[in-house]
Amino acid sequence: MTDPADLTDLTGATDPAVDPVEAVFDLDALLEDDEREWRERAREFAATRIAPRIAADFEAARFRAELVPELGAAGLLGVQLAGYGGSGAGPVAYGLVCHELEYVDSGWRTFVSVQCSLAMHAILAHGSEAQRTEWLPRMAAGEAVGCFALTEPQGGSDPGAMTTTARRDGDEWVIDGAKRWIGLASVADVAVVWAKDEEGVVRGFLVPTTTPGFAATPIAGKFAMRASIQCDLALTGVRVPTDAVLPGASGLSGPFSCLNGARYGIVWGSMGAARACLDAAVGRARTREVFGAPIGARQLVQGSLADALVAYETGMLLALHLGRLKERGALTPAQISVGKLNNVRQALGIASAARAILAGDGITDEFPVMRHLANLEAVRTYEGTDEIHRLVLGRALTGIPAFA
Repeated sequence: MTDPADLTDLTGATDPAVDPVEAVFDLDALLEDDEREWRERAREFAATRIAPRIAADFEAARFRAELVPELGAAGLLGVQLAGYGGSGAGPVAYGLVCHELEYVDSGWRTFVSVQCSLAMHAILAHGSEAQRTEWLPRMAAGEAVGCFALTEPQGGSDPGAMTTTARRDGDEWVIDGAKRWIGLASVADVAVVWAKDEEGVVRGFLVPTTTPGFAATPIAGKFAMRASIQCDLALTGVRVPTDAVLPGASGLSGPFSCLNGARYGIVWGSMGAARACLDAAVGRARTREVFGAPIGARQLVQGSLADALVAYETGMLLALHLGRLKERGALTPAQISVGKLNNVRQALGIASAARAILAGDGITDEFPVMRHLANLEAVRTYEGTDEIHRLVLGRALTGIPAFA
C-alpha cells in the first residue's frame, strides 16, 4: 500500500516553488506549443497591466480604456481572426487568453468577448468585404471599439420578441428602439445593432456611435462587473445608409452565431476566475495557522480544496474538449450550453468554497474572491441564463422545445 506521505512528495505539495494545482493536473501536456505561448502572453499582460490596479478600478467603477490599444498591440484582440490584422490562432489559444484575462477580472475577459466574439465576429461572418476592411484591422489593433446591441429592456432571453425596428426611407434605414446591458456602448466607435425590418425579419446594422439619435448611458449601481461598462442604449430616428446592413445576416441565426462564440469564451474564462479563487484558498491554507498548525493540515479544509480542484480540472478538460471540437468545426450549440452551464456553476462553487476557507478576510479586497464571486453572478446571467441553457439541453435530449 502507498504511504500517504509518498503521495505528498509525488505531487510536490510540500515544495512552495511548485504550483500545487499544476502538479496534480498537468494541462500543459495536452496543449500545443503555440497555445502555451498565447497563454503566457495573455498571462503576462494580465499580471503586469491589469492586476496591479484591478481592485482599485473595481472599487472606483473605472474602465481603463487606455489599455485597449495595448491589448491590440499584444495581439489579444485578433487571436482567432485570419487576416484583417488578426493572428489566426486556434480556438484553444483564444480560450486560454480568455482564461488568463478572467483570472484577473471577468470584466476584461468580457471586453475581449464583446470586441472579438460579438462585434468582430458579426462583421467577419456577416459583413461585406468593404465593412470588414473598414473595421476589422482597426478593431484588432485596439484603435476602434465595437459593441453588440441585441438585448432589450423587457428581457434578454427572448430576442424573437425584439421591439427595435428598422424601416426603409429612400436610400437610408431609420432605426428606433431601446437596448439594455450593452457592453462598451458608451466607449464604442461602432455598434452592431439588431432590429426588425418592416417584414419582421431581424437584420444587423453597423451604426457609428456618433450618428445622431444614438445615445448610450452607462448603467450605475452595479455590484458586479464594476471595472467594465454596460449601458442602456436609446435609438431615436437613427439614420444609416443602405450599405450599413450586414448582408450575410437574416433572422436570429445571425446574432445567435455570435453569441455562441462569446459563450465559448465564457467556458474558458469562468475557469480562470475559479483558478484565481482556488489559488488564493491554497495559499491561505498553507500559511494561516489556527490551533498551532496551518489550516491546510485540517481534514475539512483539505476536503474542500480537493473538491474545488476536481471541479476545476473537470471544467478545464470540458473547455479543452469543446476547443478541440471547435477546431474541427464540430462544436454544436448544445455542447456550448453544457460548457457554459457547467463551468460557471462550478466556478461559483469554487469561489464560494474559497471564501469560506479565507474566513472573514475573504470578504476584503486583500483577496480577489468576493470580486470574482460578484462578477461570476453576472456571468451566470449573460449569454444565456442557467435556465435557458437547461432548456437548450432539455430540447436536445427530448426533441421537445419547452421555452414558452
